[in-house]
Amino acid sequence: MPLRLFWALLFAATLSSYTADLTPGRKAALDHISARSLEGHISFLASDALEGRDTPSTGLDIAAEYIASQFRRAGLKPAGDDGYFQTAPFIVSEHSSAAAKLTVESGDSELALEHNNLRVIWAEKLEFSDVVPIKVNTTNVTSETIEGKLVLIPLRRANGLGAALRALGKAKPAAVLLVQSTAINGPEVRSRLDEAGEQPKFTVVRISNPDLYKMVTDAKPGEMDAKVSLRLEPRTQRIVDLKNVAGILPGSDPALADQYVLLTAHYDHIGVKPSGDGDRIYNGANDDASGVASVIEIAQALSAARSAPRRSILFMTYFGEEKDLLGSAFYARHPLVPLVRTVADLNLEQLGRTDGDYPAGTATITGFDFSDVTAALKIAGAATGVKIEDPGKNGDAFFARSDNLSLADRGIPSHTLAVDFEFSDYHQVGDEWKKLDYANLEKVDRTIALTAIMIADNPEPPHWNESHAKTQPYIKAQRELK
Repeated sequence: MPLRLFWALLFAATLSSYTADLTPGRKAALDHISARSLEGHISFLASDALEGRDTPSTGLDIAAEYIASQFRRAGLKPAGDDGYFQTAPFIVSEHSSAAAKLTVESGDSELALEHNNLRVIWAEKLEFSDVVPIKVNTTNVTSETIEGKLVLIPLRRANGLGAALRALGKAKPAAVLLVQSTAINGPEVRSRLDEAGEQPKFTVVRISNPDLYKMVTDAKPGEMDAKVSLRLEPRTQRIVDLKNVAGILPGSDPALADQYVLLTAHYDHIGVKPSGDGDRIYNGANDDASGVASVIEIAQALSAARSAPRRSILFMTYFGEEKDLLGSAFYARHPLVPLVRTVADLNLEQLGRTDGDYPAGTATITGFDFSDVTAALKIAGAATGVKIEDPGKNGDAFFARSDNLSLADRGIPSHTLAVDFEFSDYHQVGDEWKKLDYANLEKVDRTIALTAIMIADNPEPPHWNESHAKTQPYIKAQRELK
């Protein structure tokens, strides 16, 4: 069956099961959502006093306390190991390249490289001498070929580091040297965050040198005709307790109350510029104080309703989205409610600006045709006067760039709801609270709240679109949930 026809039939079938009827109870709950209240939350979360909410930072901790206080005010049930906090022990490691030295001998030639050409990503082994390296093809890596070995990998793209490291998987090399021909940007002292007990088990160093890059690219996979010596400085480490903030609105139906709909957003941003004149604080009003304020406002609205939705709703805000989805990935590894009984995740990002991708009165969703969550959102939008746009290629691309991915990877139908993907102040100091369209945010949040209610009330949970090629890994993960 063609994909478009399948999706049309699926949407038509879902129309008969989802209901967006604005009963007096639902209308009263939606009317509780207020532009003025949203503005109050965002103006605090995105204030200079919180200094950009970097992970970790004092500003981030203050934001967490504020969110917990609002969950407490709403009467949500604490869901964490410490009240409303899910404590996440992380290790902050700093690796300096200042004293790093690398020597590569091949035949009669010798390359001696120092700090200008080296960036230590992770330092597990501090020194080794005259080791024969292995060149590997990252598309065909096995433990048998590289376990305990020194691995050289050419980086053909400057941003290819993550893909190269992921390709190594659990192959357990002793060290990995990533070689590129272009100059290395970034500070010589690199800070890294890892969940305690989950740090890399091998040394990773990035190297910039066109001669070494040519040597590695010209070599065949396997042992190279070269010897490598490397010396690194010890790393410094400290433990920090990061926090996801979580509260539950218990469901009203005894048969469905042990199932959960998640409503999530990330409360971190990217902190403060290390130097420069003028404004240096990345306030992160749209990204993502707008999503956090929306989670708070919807939690308070649904808690004030005459009766709760049939399923329980877990309201949660994550740390560390800007540091590679750390908070949501931690939750996916350590869920507060069983993932097998989690039916959907509505993740909220960048809801406040109407001068970016989409104008006022519209919203969108990533993975537009990945599941029938989109059907619920479209029905809710029709009832509240918000048009739900298909973001096209952006919808697929941005599906993998926000916290919904951590839950989708575990099989939960999860999407990010947004009003824009790119706007003029994205990751700039100009992303400030006065630039948001609060009247539109109120309207969009009423649509999201109604969507959450519809999914929570519907006896049938959302389903992945099984005919879509890109959903197959998520469907497989869902089937493996226990």
